Amino acid sequence: MLQPKRTKYRRPQKNARKGNAQRGNQLAFGSFGIKSLETHWITARQIEAARVAMTRYMQREGQSWIRIFPDKPITKKPADVRMGKGKGDPVGYVFPITPGRIIFEIEGVSYDIAKEALRLAAQKLPVTTKFIVRRDYDKNA
Repeated sequence: MLQPKRTKYRRPQKNARKGNAQRGNQLAFGSFGIKSLETHWITARQIEAARVAMTRYMQREGQSWIRIFPDKPITKKPADVRMGKGKGDPVGYVFPITPGRIIFEIEGVSYDIAKEALRLAAQKLPVTTKFIVRRDYDKNA
């Protein structure tokens, strides 16, 4: 699973999640991709599950890029712990996604394979997504 080697703060604050993606909102590497349409936290486990589903369907043909990285630590208190007594311990990492952000990109497979592979990947994610194609891609070629 994806996780940073080190973080600046062990237990960061939640922060507001508003507005659209200002960066990472254009296809940069592949011809096909999926774009987020809503705001959410995507965990490292969800990213890995989506990646596995996508690469299995593509039968390891072509190339894929993960355009997000979970670098925000999430804390959780143990079960049956009373209120107060400080913040919980870090349990995992998330990426706070905003609308318009590209999540995955793929290249080197046909349109139909790419569409189905990214559909399978999108099912593993907690956000609604949109399949996008590079502007200069020719479906008939």
